[in-house]
Amino acid sequence: MDLGLRGKRAVVTGASRGIGQGVAAALAREGADVVMAARGAEGLAAAAEEIAAQHGVRTHPVPCDLGTAAGCARLAETVAELGGADILINNAGTGSNETIREAPDDKWQAYWDLHVMAAVRLSRALAPGMQARGGGAILHVASVCATQPLWYEPIYNVTKAALVMLSKCMAAEFIPLGIRVNAVSPGLILTPDWIRTARDLAPDGDWQGYLRRVAEEHATIRRFGTVEELADFMVFLVSPRCAYASGSNFAYDGGMLRTI
Repeated sequence: MDLGLRGKRAVVTGASRGIGQGVAAALAREGADVVMAARGAEGLAAAAEEIAAQHGVRTHPVPCDLGTAAGCARLAETVAELGGADILINNAGTGSNETIREAPDDKWQAYWDLHVMAAVRLSRALAPGMQARGGGAILHVASVCATQPLWYEPIYNVTKAALVMLSKCMAAEFIPLGIRVNAVSPGLILTPDWIRTARDLAPDGDWQGYLRRVAEEHATIRRFGTVEELADFMVFLVSPRCAYASGSNFAYDGGMLRTI
């Protein structure tokens, strides 16, 4: 299926590894040029070079800290210099581990800035250029934890829930500009972070068995999803083939959510 993305320009945050790198590669495979943002310059440059070589498109690595207003401004300025974007995927984020009673204010603020304010700042900055190019799509990467929280990461749960609400509000405001806004809420996706966590926590060193047990406990499909599977779904959501979807939050979780 031709998704109609050839020649489009997409911006992907958190793009040096994991889900971000996967969706950047999937967009490039469809013929889109990709602006890739992440904090680590070396890893980002390597990922961008690999994707460009593999798919024959232009990639633009922009090292920046999107948990800051200055980092968001740097990315927005680069996109403007390139002539704007058609797609924005706000993927930058990370898990947390704390209790509400013990977590300091600065940790709450840091996650709010990264998960919510980065999406606000980038969407606000890129929307005029997106409108000038004829419209486009914004996709926020939330989590099933926005609906079904995990006990050990309340800050992650709260900020991802706020991101879902932001998506809903933004969808209503941006659709007159020709910009569709949606959220995607992944469940168990096998990222490098999950593998590192499993290696740390597996009591007998059997990290693969640890992950299998996690999947069997939480997902009715009884396995982790792959980055490639999620990336394919995300690329469809931002493509013209999904033109009627706006203001929705799409669970991609292998049956992890226990609600309707």
